[in-house]
Amino acid sequence: MKIAILVQYFPPKGQAGTEIATYFMAEQLARRGHTVHVITSSSGDLTGEMVEKGFHIHRIPLNKTRILGILLFWYAIIGTIRKIGPDIVHAQSLASGIPALLSKKLLKIPYAVWGQGSDVYFPKGFFIVTPEKIIRNADAAIALTEDMKRAMQEICHRDIFVVPNGISIVDPVHDTNDERVQGNSILYVGRLEPVKGVRYLLMAMKRVHDTIPGARLIIIGDGTERAMLEALSSQLGIQDCVRFGGEVPHEKVLTFMHQAGVFVLPSLSEGFPMVIVEALSCGLPVVASRVGGIPEIITDGTNGYLVEAKDAGALAERILVLVQDEHLRKKISDTNKEFVKKYSWEHVIVRLEEIYELSVAPYRL
Repeated sequence: MKIAILVQYFPPKGQAGTEIATYFMAEQLARRGHTVHVITSSSGDLTGEMVEKGFHIHRIPLNKTRILGILLFWYAIIGTIRKIGPDIVHAQSLASGIPALLSKKLLKIPYAVWGQGSDVYFPKGFFIVTPEKIIRNADAAIALTEDMKRAMQEICHRDIFVVPNGISIVDPVHDTNDERVQGNSILYVGRLEPVKGVRYLLMAMKRVHDTIPGARLIIIGDGTERAMLEALSSQLGIQDCVRFGGEVPHEKVLTFMHQAGVFVLPSLSEGFPMVIVEALSCGLPVVASRVGGIPEIITDGTNGYLVEAKDAGALAERILVLVQDEHLRKKISDTNKEFVKKYSWEHVIVRLEEIYELSVAPYRL
């Protein structure tokens, strides 16, 4: 099958969960014999068409002009779809569903749309008025979690498939200059934006540090709140035990995970955070907010702990439980390595193929 995947950003420009998942999805589909074309925005010197890991990447310039730029971007995407002539278009978000919908109307090509998180829960700009049309006209609509399925059905009442993102974990790349992190180290990986709730993690870390002076927090990622968070760590007097590592390549993230003792995600809202699944695959116990699709991944007290969003006290309490109990960390680690197998790309891709076949079947009559 020839598949065109639409995603606004793609590695190396995009390193968030959707972008990483799209990369591995394209790679796995290509491995299974499909002809895969990823259509995305250009990234620095990377523009035009290239082939990587057996799939094609089409990078289209995205003008920064607010309205005209996005309209020209969509026009170029539709032109690229016309040139490729795929059997199906796969939109990796409701936002990417607009050119997919237009290509269906103009080119008679079916499309599937896969909700990813904020596009479903917090649509912005153009996308405030278009989600219902995108979901209703899709030949297949997919949600990452049951919670997201309910949210999508509130937008448009129709059948929604639930398929989580998969994982493709490689051996970590070890750097001999890295310090070997022990069980009293806490790791956060993600954007430094208000919705990620990192300020509450810093407040929790103050209490953790007061109880265990040797505990330390590593924060991987960047964003608009970085300067504020660095200032907050100084105000709390924990700057010496908090390390801001900035953005790092995906394989390096896995190295940090293999070295850490506890993973924390204090988000105020989430769809299906792949970073948690990757942490589980590395055997990390997780402390996370009880929001969005996270409770579908973390069972409180079994493979980690759930706390209410913005509750720094509860975060600190659960982190301390894990940091202070090596036997508990080991037990949860073993559980997580087994539990995470259900998220392998092998399972996910087979399900996607079934959905694609259902979507294109009426067009083959």
